[in-house]
Amino acid sequence: MASLLEQLRQMTVVVADTGDIQAIEQFTPRDATTNPSLITAAAQMPEYQAIVDDTLLKAKADLGAGASDKDIANLAFKNLAVAFGHKILSIIPGRVSTEVDARLSYDTEATVATARDIIAQYDKLGITPDRVLIKIASTWEGIKAAEILEKEGIHCNLTLLFGIHQAIACAEAGTTLISPFVGRILDWYKKDTGREEYPAPEDPGVMSVTEIYNYYKKFGYKTEVMGASFRNLGEITELAGCDLLTISPKLLAQLDSTEGELPRKLDPSKAESLDIEKLTIDEATFRSMHESDRMATEKLDEGIKGFSKALETLENLLATRLTQLTESEGAASKTDDQFDLFKAYDLDGDGFITREEWLGTDAAFDALDLDHDGKLSSSEIVAGLGPAFEVAR
Repeated sequence: MASLLEQLRQMTVVVADTGDIQAIEQFTPRDATTNPSLITAAAQMPEYQAIVDDTLLKAKADLGAGASDKDIANLAFKNLAVAFGHKILSIIPGRVSTEVDARLSYDTEATVATARDIIAQYDKLGITPDRVLIKIASTWEGIKAAEILEKEGIHCNLTLLFGIHQAIACAEAGTTLISPFVGRILDWYKKDTGREEYPAPEDPGVMSVTEIYNYYKKFGYKTEVMGASFRNLGEITELAGCDLLTISPKLLAQLDSTEGELPRKLDPSKAESLDIEKLTIDEATFRSMHESDRMATEKLDEGIKGFSKALETLENLLATRLTQLTESEGAASKTDDQFDLFKAYDLDGDGFITREEWLGTDAAFDALDLDHDGKLSSSEIVAGLGPAFEVAR
């Protein structure tokens, strides 16, 4: 019998949620998506050090001798995201999602300008816009930025999407794709209710994506639905038939090694017959619905903060690496100034990083959580990301 992964691919486009090029080569997805957290994890792997070093030195040369390490690191991040995207596109046949700085999530003009710059960088590398999705947070400002970009032929992936109001606004703006976060919705409900488990059909994240999918298909929207941020196989199998699913290497491996019948759960022909009310989402309606949805409000805010923090982590890492590249060999071997990733994420100082503290980095978290207990110890961080992140004791 065919594996669950083989069957899933017959009805859903499988996307790899990773910046690890080796994982992408292994599972050969059509599309891939990255974010600063995933790139941070990948950048710690020795096989990608040359990409990181070349990008840093180019950024330093572009900005000139007077530039600060922080400014160089910021430019290097933008270039590194494109460098990894370019490498990934040499492997996959489809598209790669490249993220706009999450700190610009409430600034429409800055988001548009950054997206145009990303596309220009890809163009210099010979990559056409149809192979790139610009990843933007689903704030009202982000959705308006996507509307502008889509009219220019720049395709967008709207992320950090937790509510039907966000989904409808994205579809009405003509966005190419949305990424509703299944697992993070489940996380919120488990914490809010104290309930430890949900059967897959009752999983709040699964139910949210199902509602969005059916709404889109009922009313003929072209925006694609890509479920993201999965916690278990049940969430994935309950969404079989969704347009796309972006899945971490860990769960891809489980799907690939599991046999059994995989029935289609989401079907456009079935959605067309459903009795669904059509809504129009203007800014006032969007903000009203968002404020009344406590889960969506909290998770969007948390996600933006998490992606922003992940970006700051990467910038500090790059600044440290730049020092190692430009100082003398003796100075480069010092550890006093090495960036302490563990302390950056251990917000309550209890000696562990929970998934909520880690924020915005589901695939990287899963890869580092060696004992699968839902939290990261300092030893797991060191084992996963290397001695440069040794925790001060």
